[in-house]
Amino acid sequence: MAQAMVKASAMTLPAVNDDLNGYLAKISAFPVLSIEEEQNLARKYRDEDDLESAGQMVMSQLRFVVHLARSYSGYGLPLADLVQEGNIGLMKAVKRFDPDVGVRLISFAVHWIRAEIHEYVIRNWRIVKVATTKAQRKLFFKLRSSKKGLGWFSAAEAEAVAKDLGVTEEQVYEMESRLTSGDMSFDATSADDGSEKRALRPAEYLYQDDVDPAVAAENDNFADSQSATLAAGMEDLDDRSRDILQRRWLNDDGKSTLQELADEYDVSAERIRQIEKAAMNKLKSHMLDA
Repeated sequence: MAQAMVKASAMTLPAVNDDLNGYLAKISAFPVLSIEEEQNLARKYRDEDDLESAGQMVMSQLRFVVHLARSYSGYGLPLADLVQEGNIGLMKAVKRFDPDVGVRLISFAVHWIRAEIHEYVIRNWRIVKVATTKAQRKLFFKLRSSKKGLGWFSAAEAEAVAKDLGVTEEQVYEMESRLTSGDMSFDATSADDGSEKRALRPAEYLYQDDVDPAVAAENDNFADSQSATLAAGMEDLDDRSRDILQRRWLNDDGKSTLQELADEYDVSAERIRQIEKAAMNKLKSHMLDA
């Protein structure tokens, strides 16, 4: 089923190439699905094996894959390839998505998208680490033949190589260090040599939490949920309690004083404070029970 969905989606999926602006223009035409639309499509795919529904879910999240892939652009890998790998992860996520769990597809899919991009980075990690610029590639192919022995370059040798290749001595030393260094584990559970080097593993710094779209999506979903719960709790209050809370805490024009409200309702300021406290407690209970 997964292979069938991938083949069906590939027939209509916009081609990812070097013209990323053109690709973005194409995928922006696909509408963002509402919660109800997303769940209906997911159930139709799950219960009826409807590949067209799965395709619509994939298309609606393609822009998110590009957004996530851009956070990996500092590794010298083509962005188009990163996007393509992310799209594969998205299709795998759609296949496994359960609409009855109560989460949005975007929150669920982020793990699968990132996993595919990580695998791609791992496969190309050695190449990326050794040579990423034109000068580094030039050094990579010519440096070994320029070495006279197995040891490190002497100052005179480094100067001669730099002059011969038209690069700086610093670039020579940097490439020599890269060529002689070993690969590291991408996601090791402990340092291979028993030292405290685990924090230097690539998995620790491959992406930045502060620009992680999954975190942003989760925060937005939480904020929307809290706002909806607050609004429902306010509706459960009587008119006077709701008006007092609204004017005491939710007014953009300024906070009303206890005495102002007391004069309006012809009660004491202490009575307004008691009503306010009771309403706040009731609202708090509603938020905790939601």
